[in-house]
Amino acid sequence: MENTKLTIRISKSRLEKAKVFVKQNKTSLSRLVDEFLGQLPENYPSQKSPIVSRLSGVLSQKAAIADYKAHIDKKYRG
Repeated sequence: MENTKLTIRISKSRLEKAKVFVKQNKTSLSRLVDEFLGQLPENYPSQKSPIVSRLSGVLSQKAAIADYKAHIDKKYRG
């Protein structure tokens, strides 16, 4: 894998915290960022969040926006 240079802006306090972390863990800031980015899912952001996964399939495939609006009208306007 070929490495490339990256310039980022972060808060000074986070940078200082990261420097302490990498020193304690005998690594480098570059490696820390590389390892973190390596853990991102391949299909991000198309991967469903947990809440979306739980709700998927709850609504009928035949439901339409008009059905939703009618439901809301009935629920809140009586």
